[in-house]
Amino acid sequence: MTAASLRSDRGSTLPIYIWLTGALLFAAFAFFAFAQAASARNGAQSAADAAALAAAQSARDELMDGLGAAVGKDDDWLNWLNGQEFDGVGAQDAATRLAAENEADVVGGPDGTTVNGLPGYWVEVQTRYTVGDTVIPGTENDKAKAHATAVIEPRCDLPIDADPTKPVQLSCDGSPIEIDPGDSNPADLPDASTLFSVHLAD
Repeated sequence: MTAASLRSDRGSTLPIYIWLTGALLFAAFAFFAFAQAASARNGAQSAADAAALAAAQSARDELMDGLGAAVGKDDDWLNWLNGQEFDGVGAQDAATRLAAENEADVVGGPDGTTVNGLPGYWVEVQTRYTVGDTVIPGTENDKAKAHATAVIEPRCDLPIDADPTKPVQLSCDGSPIEIDPGDSNPADLPDASTLFSVHLAD
């Protein structure tokens, strides 16, 4: 093989190397773009989860305030233990605050909802940050959205024959708790997390 033919072979393979290098670089940048998008989506989901949980926890606090005010004064006080007796007046502020702490804004809800018979809140958020500049056009303006639902689940079982005018023995996740309407003090009530759990809907 002559020197001229070797130079010709090298010359013909050079464009292939350049093309392969360019293709690999583009693939790397594209992978990075998808990773950025995934990171933004994860951030949005974390913010949505936090906002939904905050809304539901606000409602749980409202339940406890209502229960404390009703025990010994209202014969319907047992109804507060079913987790339904709340208006959700603080849900919006709570969801907005937690979304902001996670660099996001609430763009949907919080809306009251029911999941498997449990009351809760649905929230949608949008990140305040964008995916960023990538090889994919338009991502510099794209913000991530996500939604989540959190529910309030009563932990306690009431006796079928519970009398709201007499001491009531509750079974809260297997632990006995007594509430006496004749000797009621809101400060003596169990912690909110003992009576109600707040968790993301499955």
